[in-house]
Amino acid sequence: MPALPIEPVLPDLRAALRAHPSVVLQAPPGAGKTTRVPLALLDEDWLGGGRIVMLEPRRLAARAAAHRMASALGERVGETVGYRVRMDTKVSRRTRIEVVTEGVLTRMLQSDPALTGTGLVIFDEFHERNLPSDLGLAFALETQAVLRDPGSGPGQALRLLVMSATLDVARVAALLDDAPLLTSEGRAFPVETHYLDRMPEPHWRVEGHAVAAVRRALEENEGDVLVFLPGAGEIRRADTMLTEAGLPPGVTVAPLYGDLGQDAQDRAIAPSPNGQRKVVLATPIAETSLTIEGVRVVVDGGLARAPRFDPNSGMTRLETVRISNASADQRRGRAGRLGPGVCYRLWTPPVQAHLVPHTPPEILTTDLTPLALELAAWGVHDPSALRWLDPPPAAAFAAARELLTELGALDGVTITAHGREMATFGMHPRLAHLTLRGRELGVGATACDLAALLSERDLFRRQGDAYPPADLRLRLELLAERGGRATSGFSRGYAVSPGAVHRTRQEAGHWRQRLSIADGDRDIDAAGLLLALAYPDRIAERRPGGDGNDVRFRLRNGRAAVLRNAGALGDAATLVAAHLDGRRGEAAIFLATPIAQAEIETHFADQIEAEDVIAWDNAAGHVRAHRQERLGAVVLRSGPLPAPDPVAVARALLDGVRERGLDVLPWTKEARRLRERIGFLHSLDEDWPDVSDAALLDTLDAWLLPHLVGLKRADDLRRLDLIQILSGLVGWERRAELDRLAPTHLTVPSGSHIPIDYGDPDAPIIAVRLQEVFGLTETPHVGGGQVPLTLHLLSPAQRPVQVTQDLASFWRDAYFDVRKDLRGRYPKHPWPDDPLAAPPTNRVKRHK
Repeated sequence: MPALPIEPVLPDLRAALRAHPSVVLQAPPGAGKTTRVPLALLDEDWLGGGRIVMLEPRRLAARAAAHRMASALGERVGETVGYRVRMDTKVSRRTRIEVVTEGVLTRMLQSDPALTGTGLVIFDEFHERNLPSDLGLAFALETQAVLRDPGSGPGQALRLLVMSATLDVARVAALLDDAPLLTSEGRAFPVETHYLDRMPEPHWRVEGHAVAAVRRALEENEGDVLVFLPGAGEIRRADTMLTEAGLPPGVTVAPLYGDLGQDAQDRAIAPSPNGQRKVVLATPIAETSLTIEGVRVVVDGGLARAPRFDPNSGMTRLETVRISNASADQRRGRAGRLGPGVCYRLWTPPVQAHLVPHTPPEILTTDLTPLALELAAWGVHDPSALRWLDPPPAAAFAAARELLTELGALDGVTITAHGREMATFGMHPRLAHLTLRGRELGVGATACDLAALLSERDLFRRQGDAYPPADLRLRLELLAERGGRATSGFSRGYAVSPGAVHRTRQEAGHWRQRLSIADGDRDIDAAGLLLALAYPDRIAERRPGGDGNDVRFRLRNGRAAVLRNAGALGDAATLVAAHLDGRRGEAAIFLATPIAQAEIETHFADQIEAEDVIAWDNAAGHVRAHRQERLGAVVLRSGPLPAPDPVAVARALLDGVRERGLDVLPWTKEARRLRERIGFLHSLDEDWPDVSDAALLDTLDAWLLPHLVGLKRADDLRRLDLIQILSGLVGWERRAELDRLAPTHLTVPSGSHIPIDYGDPDAPIIAVRLQEVFGLTETPHVGGGQVPLTLHLLSPAQRPVQVTQDLASFWRDAYFDVRKDLRGRYPKHPWPDDPLAAPPTNRVKRHK
């Protein structure tokens, strides 16, 4: 093996591990730490001939590291160096270095907490902060402190080595009891970095810009090109675009992502033959763990897929997000391994300046149900009992334990026998529960197919902007077909990924073997029940509404969801959603299957609640009383409720008043005037009732509810006597005071009783003909003399000729202008020179 930048630090690393139980090593990508460190420590005395276990975050990186170390020893994988990844193990009795990934280390610790025979656990690429890495470190620290005496002889103590490229390693060292911190400088050549002049439009697709950058890079530079794209879909589209546009002679395209077959992955990693070049289209898998020979140019799309878990909805969704500054640096560094390189960043310098420093650790953003189950199996129900770099968020952890209880994995704080068996599977607890219950129900083969479908990439490919059909039965039908082809009409016409079909069948077979289930006939009709067992919180009922092929549903937890282009699922009254996008408003359903109501009633009988529902139906305009059987927000059965409680009916009708507003009540002219008089007095003295709209709506229970008993419909409200009800607010003992302070009428000098308008409580109004107030010298007052009336003095034709609150001033000044203007138009009416001495009248004067 050629000399690598990590070599100078290896003597210090050996010395540190001899003297300390834990060490932290910081080394940049390409330093060689993954392949050189385990081999350099293999013959240390403190190891006592024991095993080294190295945790790699990704399967592809784990296999590649094992192959490179085995090659350095001149051996095949499975001899001194081997690996264990999900459904793929190559180890033997001779193996002393095991590269493991995903939940393999956790399974090893759960089955043997002391890690017997293991002298060193290495956590490689710890800066990626995957959930299994954090959990494995927490368990390993407890094993080290409790079960393996650090002061014992060779092979007895457990040592821990955390290796990272960009993480804040000082925090890790502090977590490991102030472990020694070693740093390797690495070897990096300068990389020239290019940015976009301006950001693309919001609807841009990264693969289109990446292809343009690749063509430019091939023209301007030598060497292979490594392109970072967020996912397999973008990689396939970029591959198609490059192939269709044509590449220079000797240039090939090599996709690289986790779901590819081993041969395709090996082709992407291997050096290009002499005289040829390759363009590697990779997901973030190629950021740190893998060495790809020959790369001199990097094209970085700047995006990645990140899981985001919402504990309020219980849903995790993959979001396409901007990478961190640390990830951008690691990607660019890939171009400077062999010599000076070039990096094309598909974003602008201002965007670069605002990148977050590091990618948030997965433990803070993802579904913690698997972690909660592992802790329960470990005997821990409170995460604070262990040591974490970042502790699990309380809300997400509580939601995870609640789900585990619903799945039967927990009984209070204790793990059940069912939960222990679930924990041995290394799959999400929902799917482990599904497969175990499927075996009990005699549909184990279908359960294994369904679990494999939900843990692997979709069998159907997205075509343009159109998502594949949501019906999971299509996938089960496809898996059941022989030869991997969609030959039946049920699945014909959809773009199928042969690789995904093969991997899903392989995984389903693995679980059937694990559960001792024969590969017999499938019962696709059982899919709904099986899915409901795994996702009891996502049972949903159809709601009214929707247009075209869009059908709306209400989930058991009350959230709204929409199924677009429903197809065969459009007729389902109830279904189970396995995959939603988790939006807070209306979630989109991507994978689902129907379930019969009878299955819900049989298998969830202990969770179904009967409830008497008495509620206002605004559309119908009356109170509905019915008895419901419901599973959460899903109504299974509803029928009329005989003899409902009259007070409950009255309260529901009161809700109708709230919804429709006070105008639904029978406000007669007299009732409105009484309300205005009371409101006028309240404006003067708050001891009088507040009868404003806001106050009456806020106090409906107090003043209106007693009068609604026996009523049911909006039309019944017409029977209410609002004068009586409002008078009750005042109290009969204050009725005389109400009449005195806010009289309904004013008797004017002519003898007429003129109504007073209290519509404006600041300025009550009286509208009266001018001739009827002859002799009235002062403005009348109400409210105990506090408020002058606003007089609207009318012409004989009942039109206002003057508005005043100062009658004396009117007689003295304005009257004569009014008299001059009107006496010619109304000669039959008196217009005296002295209105204060003239007799008031409500009639015209007689002709002589």
